[in-house]
Amino acid sequence: MTRSSPHPTQRRNTHRTVLPNGLVVLVTENPAADIVATRILLQAGGRREPSNRAGVSGLLASVLTKGTTQRSSHEIAETVESLGASLGADAAADYSMIGAKTVSGDFPPILALMAELLRSPTFPESEVALEQRLAIQDVRSMQEQPFSVAYQQLQRALYGTHPYATGTLGTEATLAQTSRKDILGYYQTHFHPDRSIISIAGRVDGAEAVARVSDVLGDWPRSGFSLDDVPPVGDPTAHQVVTHQETQQSVIMLGYLTPSVHHPDYAALKLISTYLGNGLSSRLFVELREKRGLAYDVSAIYPTRLDASHFITYIGTAAQNTAIAREGLEQEMHRLCDRMLTSDELQIAQNKLLGQYALGKQTNSQISQLMGWYETLGLGIEFDQTFQQDCRAVTREQIQQVAKRYFGNSPFVSLVGPKDALT
Repeated sequence: MTRSSPHPTQRRNTHRTVLPNGLVVLVTENPAADIVATRILLQAGGRREPSNRAGVSGLLASVLTKGTTQRSSHEIAETVESLGASLGADAAADYSMIGAKTVSGDFPPILALMAELLRSPTFPESEVALEQRLAIQDVRSMQEQPFSVAYQQLQRALYGTHPYATGTLGTEATLAQTSRKDILGYYQTHFHPDRSIISIAGRVDGAEAVARVSDVLGDWPRSGFSLDDVPPVGDPTAHQVVTHQETQQSVIMLGYLTPSVHHPDYAALKLISTYLGNGLSSRLFVELREKRGLAYDVSAIYPTRLDASHFITYIGTAAQNTAIAREGLEQEMHRLCDRMLTSDELQIAQNKLLGQYALGKQTNSQISQLMGWYETLGLGIEFDQTFQQDCRAVTREQIQQVAKRYFGNSPFVSLVGPKDALT
């Protein structure tokens, strides 16, 4: 892989350069449209949050664009609008991100503004208080949504003390006790060039783009210290978790701990997720909704994670159908272990997964995000090709072996719905 190389490298039309301060610069030359998309991803996010400050990375992202030592929030917004550009920040499980999109002629000033936001944010107290209130409202809103409640309690049961247990939004309690000082401390710990990747895609010259990045971020000081280890995934706290809500439907989730994106089984698990739950032709949709009429909503989830991931199948069903819907969901997981997919079923899953993967790389914003994300995960720019090759190479036998490996034991179960139905 190229990620440890100090010299510029190239894979197809994506160039990779490491600046002397450790900042990784990825440039994908794509002249098809007069647009340049830029993503700066930092190795932070929910995975790096203390348990008593869960949600701090999301709060930081929400106030990152609200002021610098040179400009107020209003002046930043005016600058972006005058360029006809878009600018925003976000946090996810394995990274924090600031992104922008503009026409190629305005790339230099928008890049300079992004560098300013990275290097001299002020996190105004009033903005922190406002975003804190909004985040707490979001948490309260999610507590009224059965799917969100089911997913959150399953994550807590699966991950124990690992930060993935909480999710990037945090909790009402952790958000309420997170101060501007906490946000500033998180920023000072994680926002450094040797923990950052800038990914640029669009109508740009690779060498010129690297030079411009070097001009505005080349003297950004390295961190000079190492980070503490992330807590390991603890022993699961329960095999079944239940929340009673007086709704007309029940949500049933079956959860399994599964490996990270670096594991050899990753491609097979992605194909299983596609086969089971992706679209109107998926196995769960056809069998449990179309044929049996049990599901309002049914699907499968296998997120890409730097640490241990999780595989979840879920169904939303009428309260009176809770028991039979759960049985149907469990039967489908057992079927994967007991019966091999047909050649046609595997081919359809491969075509669907790879077709949707290709559609997810159509815009410069999608390309810059994907390449930056792969680099943040430690996969390198070549993963764009190796992932597709791995998916095509998966066999029916491998699918069944992987299913037995992870779904052969009893799942963790998360239930949300009326008390009578769940009892």
